[in-house]
Amino acid sequence: MNKYKKLAMNTMVFAIGTFGSKILVFLLNRLYTNNFSPHQAGIKSFLFTMALFLQPIFTFALQEYLIRFGLDKGYDKRRVFTTSAVITTFGMVLMALIVPLLRGIPALDFLNGYTVLLITYVTASSLRMLCQQFVRSLDKVKLFSLDGILATLTFFIFNVIFIAGLHWGVKGFMLATICSDFFSAVFLFSMGGLKKYTGIKYFSSDLVRVMMKFAVPLIPTIVMWTITSLSDRLFLKQMHSDYYTLGESAAGIYDVANVIPGLISMVSTIFFQAWNMSAITENDSADRNRFYSKVFSAYEAMMFIAAAGLIFFVKFVTSIIVSTKNYDAYETVYLYVPLLIVAVVFMCFDQFLGSVYSATKHPKNSFWTAFVACAVNIPMNYFLIPVWGINGAAIATLLSYLICFWARIIDARYYVPFRWNAVKNGVNTVLLLVMCAVMMTEVKLHLLWAFILAAVIIAMNFSSLLTTVNKLLKRS
Repeated sequence: MNKYKKLAMNTMVFAIGTFGSKILVFLLNRLYTNNFSPHQAGIKSFLFTMALFLQPIFTFALQEYLIRFGLDKGYDKRRVFTTSAVITTFGMVLMALIVPLLRGIPALDFLNGYTVLLITYVTASSLRMLCQQFVRSLDKVKLFSLDGILATLTFFIFNVIFIAGLHWGVKGFMLATICSDFFSAVFLFSMGGLKKYTGIKYFSSDLVRVMMKFAVPLIPTIVMWTITSLSDRLFLKQMHSDYYTLGESAAGIYDVANVIPGLISMVSTIFFQAWNMSAITENDSADRNRFYSKVFSAYEAMMFIAAAGLIFFVKFVTSIIVSTKNYDAYETVYLYVPLLIVAVVFMCFDQFLGSVYSATKHPKNSFWTAFVACAVNIPMNYFLIPVWGINGAAIATLLSYLICFWARIIDARYYVPFRWNAVKNGVNTVLLLVMCAVMMTEVKLHLLWAFILAAVIIAMNFSSLLTTVNKLLKRS
């Protein structure tokens, strides 16, 4: 199949499987803000982020090496799956021994009462990831997408039962995720016919060494992204400000504000799931650089247009996703969203460029660029949060992703020298930041000014998006 056609078709399949189901997840945020105080939302946020921190460490970057070697025709898929399953099992046992010891760290006091649930949460999520990534490597994208729909429906149902019905609070959220991930893993294993890829005779210690050589440099990279997210919340929880109220409630409000930019991330994820497969399989093609140029041009345009639209409608969208019925502290959430939207745009660009390192097998470069982002984020949190409060954390996040992007766009193009318009990117960024300032300060006629700025961004980027999409459709 033509590579453009395959990318377009996979993107469409992932969109069908992702869009509707993810919308349900965003609407669940009304359930959370109706039932969780900002303090409880903070605990939920810390536990969720802690799970993201633990998973890549104790699965040894499963999500990276399984798709990379699963798609590689030079490796037996039975050996890849069985070996990955053994590595994951070993990691889960190791995690169960280590995580209870973390409760002694004062900053991690939110683990008290949730340790067993957290271990189970990460284990169920890892088993689902093992089956998900292998199904993708088998090119069963329709099954992958169907699972996304079913998993979201079960997650939605369990949340309603455990939180709205039984009022189990944060523990209800954890249990809903565990049950949904467990059923998803069973569904993928049975419907994907993964049993035939399983057997201790397929375990390969040589493959373990090859996989770990590829994956180990990626673990700090993934962990650093999580540290960037976790540090925002920990600084908000622990620091003092003469101008703003900080603490666990501020961390909870910040977490709720991060939900809305997730709409941008959702659009990116739909594309990236298909793109990551194409980046790996087309790494040795003759017109690889041209392929990257066209795809990134359209991707960049799509992200800027989506961001401009979401910033313009930020107050309206926030009113749909966030409930202020029981906790009026959520009424100001929309003021913290615009900067986080821009931050997520550059996080998505960083993710795209990270696929260059994965496809060309240069994981160390991914680590160093992520290290730069983390090194910027932590001191910026320390200096900006006392002065700007929750928006200080948002600024720190934006700066870290922005600096990582410039490091990667320079470095990654040494390996895949695709064309890119720096001036256009810079102008788009400035226009988005001006939009943020207008919407956050709510100056006179702010909606009119924001509309004009959004129109300019759309006009600048629409032709790039349309040109590439037309080429994809013609080739499809």
